[in-house]
Amino acid sequence: MSDNLKTSSYDFYLPTSQIASKAVNPADSAKLLVYNRATNEITHAIFKDIMNFLPEDLTIFLNDTKVIKARIFGKKLTGANIELLLNKALFMNRFLVYIKGKVNLGTKLFFDKNLCANIIEINEDGSRVVEFYKKDYEKIKLDFSSLVEILNEIGHIPLPPYINRADTKEDEKDYQTLFSKKYGAVAAPTASLHFTPELLQKIEDKYGLNYLTLHVGAGTFKPVDVEDILSHPMHSEYFEISSQCKDKIDKAKNILAVGTTVTRTLEYYARKNMICGECDLFLNPANKPIIVNHLLTNFHLPKSTLIMLVASFIGLEKTLELYEIAIKNNYRFYSYGDAMLII
Repeated sequence: MSDNLKTSSYDFYLPTSQIASKAVNPADSAKLLVYNRATNEITHAIFKDIMNFLPEDLTIFLNDTKVIKARIFGKKLTGANIELLLNKALFMNRFLVYIKGKVNLGTKLFFDKNLCANIIEINEDGSRVVEFYKKDYEKIKLDFSSLVEILNEIGHIPLPPYINRADTKEDEKDYQTLFSKKYGAVAAPTASLHFTPELLQKIEDKYGLNYLTLHVGAGTFKPVDVEDILSHPMHSEYFEISSQCKDKIDKAKNILAVGTTVTRTLEYYARKNMICGECDLFLNPANKPIIVNHLLTNFHLPKSTLIMLVASFIGLEKTLELYEIAIKNNYRFYSYGDAMLII
């Protein structure tokens, strides 16, 4: 019996060939593994048939965050190449970023469209804090919306590190949900990538759809690197719940969270009664969901907080069993991969 509080217990072997490198077309032709907890039944299906498995009385929540073209390439004054990944906006027009290449405090970075960055903090975890400005206007710091406008011109979709290729024009559509609305994410809420307009409309017509926002950060890909999972410092991500959405949460008796980001947001609200702020909730077998009944999600990295979140619903042993079954049945894994529905 594995220890569900040890990181090593969440390891598994995945053939490289089953890491999805691009989206399927149409999106709802992805595979869907359905696990019914009441009957302990496993069903192999296609995502377009998901409504066949959803309970009648259901309140559905999705994440309307929008992925920024957060990866940009530039140079230092020395001419050395640099790669910068925007993670999230901070206060006072400061931004948390990750940089490939050696930088010091005060290092200036130069990009296309006269965009410049100044390093103002160096953090122990490898992240950096920068201010952006236009060349020759260093005293005027760019705000988030102004920066996003420039990134839309010069930036690249920040594909996850395990998708071992450069981004393409197709990724600008494929790595964005149909209902993405509010810029702020550097990773897509990938369980939502499987919907087509037609399927989304069918679900809307039957159940209604409710939207909240959690801006997914780069920390979502960070593996747990301590053996005791409860010692893991959980990353935080900004979230917002509208008053209309809050009312739906408060009245819901049977909740389907579309994705881990939605799950964490709903569960954070249930614990803190906050409708905006920084969500740093770590769901795992020692901290189980209290309001989310059903989960739609993709298949996640070994030793990640995301696979631990799945285990918070169904336990470690069942999680590993379902992952083994998915691997044997040639499911595609990770961001562009297939889906699992837990009911």
